[in-house]
Amino acid sequence: MQDELDELFADLWQVPGFVGRRLGWRPNIDCYRSENPPAVTLVIDLAGVDPADVEIVVSERTVVMKGVRRRHGHAGRVSYRQMEIEYGAFHRRVSLAEDVDPDAATASYERGLLTVVLPLTQRPRTGRVTIALGKAEP
Repeated sequence: MQDELDELFADLWQVPGFVGRRLGWRPNIDCYRSENPPAVTLVIDLAGVDPADVEIVVSERTVVMKGVRRRHGHAGRVSYRQMEIEYGAFHRRVSLAEDVDPDAATASYERGLLTVVLPLTQRPRTGRVTIALGKAEP
């Protein structure tokens, strides 16, 4: 219940006008469990983010993803007419219903989507997940 409340308040802080000027942004995430193989998969929308700027840590049924999307500099002076793409740091926490094995996890980044596959395990494990560039597994 506490994780759900934390997530709700984190969502509220992302509502424009609710908090005034905000720092960072909040990527969208899909999370699902598969039976064959038994695993939890997270698909995170990280368009424009360098995978080297992303950290994934798994501990006690929680996955924490953090990183940064950097604004690219311009050769000369520019005057924006519209700015909708959010830049800066991001931090997302996803609570899991089952124990996973981060040592056996795979993570791939393709076309702006980071796909993390966390195999289920019988014992709680903690660790970091390394991101590989290339084709995501279905």
